[in-house]
Amino acid sequence: MAILKAPPAQPKNETLQLRVSQDLKFRLMRYAEFLHANASYVVTAALERLFRKDAEFQEFRASYKPGKSPDHSEEERPIKNAVNSLTK
Repeated sequence: MAILKAPPAQPKNETLQLRVSQDLKFRLMRYAEFLHANASYVVTAALERLFRKDAEFQEFRASYKPGKSPDHSEEERPIKNAVNSLTK
């Protein structure tokens, strides 16, 4: 039996381009600096928390039937698990 555990599988990352106000970008960057993290982590963790806390969204997802579009993939469990382990 191995003494050390294998590192957790890293989730597949996607690139997302957003347009935000200068003020929002400034606050995002300062918050990331405050956490000693990067902006991607802050956005990912904030969205995961939003999705987890929004009861109406939970109901919507439970009844949602995804189409064949690659942008609406339901393969989010690895990403969700990785972010949850970082945000707990």
